[in-house]
Amino acid sequence: MKRLLSLLVGVPLLLYVLNVFSYRYLKRNVLRRRRWDLNICCGKTDGGGTNADIVRHRSDLPNFVKIDDPYDLPFKDDEFGAVLCSHTIEHVEHPERFWRELRRVGRDVTLVVPPLWDLSAAFNMLEHRWVFLTLRKEHKHLPPRVRLPLARTVQRLFGQRVHA
Repeated sequence: MKRLLSLLVGVPLLLYVLNVFSYRYLKRNVLRRRRWDLNICCGKTDGGGTNADIVRHRSDLPNFVKIDDPYDLPFKDDEFGAVLCSHTIEHVEHPERFWRELRRVGRDVTLVVPPLWDLSAAFNMLEHRWVFLTLRKEHKHLPPRVRLPLARTVQRLFGQRVHA
C-alpha cells in the first residue's frame, strides 16, 4: 500500500518538477540570454523586440503583433536578425511550412520545444500535434518529430486548447 501511495504522489510530483525546470528555468535562460528581434512565444513573454502570437495573453506585453496565419507572417524577408520561436511549433499542423516562414523573416532562428524528458509537455494531447524526438530544449534546425498519437482524436473531441 505504501508503494502505491508513493507512486501516486511521486510520479505526478516528478512530472511537475521536470515541467517547471523545462518551462520556467530553461526557457527563462534562453529569453534572458540576449535581446530577440522577433519573439514568437505564446503571447506571454517579452523577448526585447517584436513580440508576436495568435493571441495576446498579457495586456502589458510591449511591441505586440497579432499573427493571423503562422504560414504567412506579416514581416519582410530577413526583417529580423535573432528570432526566437518558443513552444509554438508543436501546435501547428505543418511544422515544415512554419519553419520555412520563420527562416524567411529571420537570419538566426532558435526553436525551443518540449524535450522528451518533459513528459507532461511533450505528450500534451490537448494542445500539441507533434512530439519532437529530442532531449534538448533549444535547436537551430527543425528537429525530427512524429505526429502525437491520438492528438487529432482528442482535439476533435475536446478542442485544441492552444490552436495555432
